[in-house]
Amino acid sequence: MSYLVLKDGTELYYKDWGKGKPVLFSHGWPLNADSWENQMNYLSSRGYRTIAFDRRGFGRSSQPWEGYDYDTFADDIAQLIEHLDLTEITLVGFSMGGGDVSRYIARHGSAKVSKLVLLGAVTPIFGKVNGYEQGVPLDVFSGIRNGLLKDRAQFIADFTPVFFGTNQGQVVSQGVFTQTLNVALLGSLKGTVDCVTAFSETDFRPDMAKIDVPTLVIHGSGDQVVPFESTGKYAAQLISGAELKVYEGAPHGFTVTHGEQLNEDLISFIQR
Repeated sequence: MSYLVLKDGTELYYKDWGKGKPVLFSHGWPLNADSWENQMNYLSSRGYRTIAFDRRGFGRSSQPWEGYDYDTFADDIAQLIEHLDLTEITLVGFSMGGGDVSRYIARHGSAKVSKLVLLGAVTPIFGKVNGYEQGVPLDVFSGIRNGLLKDRAQFIADFTPVFFGTNQGQVVSQGVFTQTLNVALLGSLKGTVDCVTAFSETDFRPDMAKIDVPTLVIHGSGDQVVPFESTGKYAAQLISGAELKVYEGAPHGFTVTHGEQLNEDLISFIQR
């Protein structure tokens, strides 16, 4: 397996498939790089180099006690990009991973980035902070943290039908539910809980103003986790020249439920 030892000693696991222009994926909460296998296989089979990593504290990466904040996440990505000597990268971030890749551009610039894709992302603000009345009330996230600390396995098992929208008619296999729970439980409890605070309270509005590469924002109108109106729609307004695609009725986990459509949209955007 491929690991990068970061400057603070954390071991970051990553997958590196195929050859060609690089596409770097940052996963959502509480998942890991395995959640990108469909997209990675599709793009690498068509002449692209795809890279996905397990965020610190998740999957096969180390489980440090601290460092679950977006400046650190962005710096981790910067070190991975430097380690692999990547240029002309398309950055793709799903859910909380949209914050990682946006903060990377804000902190490290876009010299090595050609394009950005935000999928069901928590940008520009997820929670109701700094007078942002459209955000999700912070007591919702307190409930999530409490639920995780009380019985993480059951909390995540109860969360997945909302994540994939099966409570509103979407269809995924039992295997997907099983894999999602298994992947989620590989993460550290501390990191899983701390990331709830990070993705709910971080204000990415200043980051949006620094994004200066072609950007595609995709969001499901049926997202019950990260509401489209206060995140994806607003992000597309704040990012100069951003293109917005709305998947009608799609849930938060549309990378699975609408995987074929997403793959086609990704390669079309990357090839321009």
